[in-house]
Amino acid sequence: MITAEQVKILREKTGAGMMDCKKVLTETNGDEEKAIELLRERGIAKAAKKSDRIAAEGLVATYVTEDQKVGVVVEINAETDFVAKNEEFRSFVADVAKQVAEKNPATLEELLAQTSIVETDKTVQDVLTNKIATIGENMSIRRFERFESNGLVESYIHGDGKIGVLVELEGGDSNLAKDVCMQIAAARPEYLSREEVPQDRVDHEMEILKAQAVNEGKPEAVAEKIVQGRIGKFYGEICLVEQDFVKDPDQKVGKLVESKGAKIIRFARFEKGEGLQKKEENFAEEVAKQING
Repeated sequence: MITAEQVKILREKTGAGMMDCKKVLTETNGDEEKAIELLRERGIAKAAKKSDRIAAEGLVATYVTEDQKVGVVVEINAETDFVAKNEEFRSFVADVAKQVAEKNPATLEELLAQTSIVETDKTVQDVLTNKIATIGENMSIRRFERFESNGLVESYIHGDGKIGVLVELEGGDSNLAKDVCMQIAAARPEYLSREEVPQDRVDHEMEILKAQAVNEGKPEAVAEKIVQGRIGKFYGEICLVEQDFVKDPDQKVGKLVESKGAKIIRFARFEKGEGLQKKEENFAEEVAKQING
């Protein structure tokens, strides 16, 4: 049996009507992923943006060396948004970013085992454990990315630590690199170019586009041609160099960078809480629990 809560969640994720949501959930026996695909095939919903409904507290921070040859982006999570505003926590996050830049750990485990550059009698794990004890909340170093370049590395932080971007350029300057960082923050590319997109991802998208065309009443042969036309839009959404430049939508990012005699080598985009399910709590109930002992 399909519940009202299932319908509500699917509606919020896809923007489709309530009856459409209930219908596809019934047809797919409550399988949310299959229901989303069915809605897309029928042209009722766009691709699901799972991250719109996923959240966790904490902070994303970046660190770039003065010569712009090394850059780091790191995400450290906490239980509440209050901690993200705590100066002790913010200082710890900045220290971890600098630690990664200077000591170049290969893995998270290696980072935690390293001697802290701030408290040299402790490991990073020891410092983290102490912060958990003094701040009074569970915290974790979730992930980091480190770029070392012969060109230049630039970073950008959006929303006071909600989104962090790191980009490496060959050629160009800091102004161009900063523009590319802001593009990445705003437009959320998944890949640098279409060559990086896994073939199974392309095949899957083409199947959906073909189903959309067939459902629009197009003959099989015509539907195939329509798919070839529409797949370009798909690449234009997920590939950085094929995106419309946010400051000048008439220009593609790749062409802009090329016109400046530069090339984008790689990028990283961290959004706080991406892929983590936030624990939902009733604040009034929590306060009542504390008052009642």
